[in-house]
Amino acid sequence: MTEATAPEIYDISAKDVDGKDVSLATYKGKTLLVVNTASKCGFTPQYKGLEELYERFKDRGLVVLGFPCNQFGAQEPGSEAEISQFCEINFGVTFPLFSKVDVNGANAHPLFKFLKGEQKGILGTEAIKWNFTKFLVDRGGHVVERYGSSTTPAELAPVIESLL
Repeated sequence: MTEATAPEIYDISAKDVDGKDVSLATYKGKTLLVVNTASKCGFTPQYKGLEELYERFKDRGLVVLGFPCNQFGAQEPGSEAEISQFCEINFGVTFPLFSKVDVNGANAHPLFKFLKGEQKGILGTEAIKWNFTKFLVDRGGHVVERYGSSTTPAELAPVIESLL
């Protein structure tokens, strides 16, 4: 594939938590932090840190995109409405949330297929290992880095700042 025909993140769409189609082209020119989330996970408190990053940097061009996923220990069993309410009530989440997706396997959402193809995990694996894996995308749509679940949102602040 030539550079001109390679798929871009902006060619992908996803359903938001309310079921509306959202083209990722909406976020062209923004720095994105894409995260697969879950409401009943040991890492769930990271919602607070993700919201803090969003509040701190949104006026400078950061958008956090949360994608609930039930593939790891069935830790996201709720409906989209329950997930949205949980995030708002418990963590004050105002960043965009999307409908539940698969991040691994045959039914993996095209966004996560793209992200995993651009930034491999440990030992070159593509599979996402757990909830709250984070992908950082620069303003040009390039996947800059992939971070595991144990990397806290606060640890990403300096890198995000350098991309803004």
